[in-house]
Amino acid sequence: MEPSSSHFLSGKSIIIAGAGMAGLSFVAALHKHWDSRLPPPRVSIYERDTEEVSVGREGYSLSINGIDKDGGLYTLMQLGLLDRTLAHAIIGMEGTGCFKVWTEDWKELISIRQKPVKGLPTSTIRIARKNLRRILVDTVSEVTQIEWGESCVSATRLEDNRVRVQIVDSVTGETHDEECDLLIAADGSSSKIRAALRPDDKLQYAGAVQMGGLARFDGPLPPPVDLNWGGVLTKSGSFVFFSPVSKSEIVWALSVREKQPRGPFNNKDLTQVQGMLSEAAELGKTLGPPFPLILEKTVPDTTLLLPARDKMPFRHRDVQSSGPVVFIGDSNHAVSPFAGNGANLALRDGWDLAEQLCRSASLVDAMGKYDALSEPRALATLKSSHQRIDMGHNTGLKYWAYRSFMTFGGYMLWITGRS
Repeated sequence: MEPSSSHFLSGKSIIIAGAGMAGLSFVAALHKHWDSRLPPPRVSIYERDTEEVSVGREGYSLSINGIDKDGGLYTLMQLGLLDRTLAHAIIGMEGTGCFKVWTEDWKELISIRQKPVKGLPTSTIRIARKNLRRILVDTVSEVTQIEWGESCVSATRLEDNRVRVQIVDSVTGETHDEECDLLIAADGSSSKIRAALRPDDKLQYAGAVQMGGLARFDGPLPPPVDLNWGGVLTKSGSFVFFSPVSKSEIVWALSVREKQPRGPFNNKDLTQVQGMLSEAAELGKTLGPPFPLILEKTVPDTTLLLPARDKMPFRHRDVQSSGPVVFIGDSNHAVSPFAGNGANLALRDGWDLAEQLCRSASLVDAMGKYDALSEPRALATLKSSHQRIDMGHNTGLKYWAYRSFMTFGGYMLWITGRS
């Protein structure tokens, strides 16, 4: 059968700024959705980091869920990558491990294991980000080349409604321009493309500061954080999160509410690192073992101290004035670590945008349909992350009320067989 018509992107050029979860998901999904009877668009991917640096600084894990069709596991199943992903799961397969909240003396308050959407073997896994990223990079590299160490720093709409993108070599600093018919901005929460085209659309402080790092053990991780992930609710107003990255490595993050964000933190400065670890020990002093040991085993150059930031999502209503540019993932709707859903949003954004582009008759139509899918789930995630910040850092009566609520919730989940 002959193709019914030529698609508006057939033979055109697409630039993707950023080879993170959103950008890679988009390229993989575009290849899967594209009508093979039509000439495909020319796709170029530019990633700021070199491949070695990118993999080297991904020493943490992600929660990828499959409780509904917006989850990352469902998206990976649609991309044909589910089995490869599950093979790298740290926790969550075969009914082992789930999200838990403990008291300061490590008594379990609640344990959550939800029912997966039809077709998936589990509702949630934890996976090292570097492993999931490698699966996506290998998949995308089969269909197009990733230009590592090349950063898209600005974009300008041209008179013919194309886009000129300025690209900087991250090593040499040399610049060059490339033109395209569609620019996909997937360059993260501090998006340079967003800064160039939407300078007033900036990250906002979410009211909490996180400090943490990766602890590396010579042998197995200590219980109960060896087979589960989750956090400890403290009476002092701090919340401490734990998640294994491997059988001998675990990421921890202690957060506190603060009215103002803190300044930059340099994990190459051992004085700053030791100061942060001492502060974490003091803030978490009511937390029993294994927390002191985890602090002791923390690798200095993995430490961090950063303010939680996020931003509201936006729709692409001004496509006619700003040109053919689509923002996906954190470049559109950045979420803080308290959301626990950033990777799922990014993976789904990539799939949905590719699907709508391939199915629609015009870019304007595709962007409208994509926005109708992306914005509501991003808003829901943003709302839930702010609720977690509020509830996880309570003191006094509010702490006891929330603790009682979680205890009752945990009991009900146990009664209904969902814990």
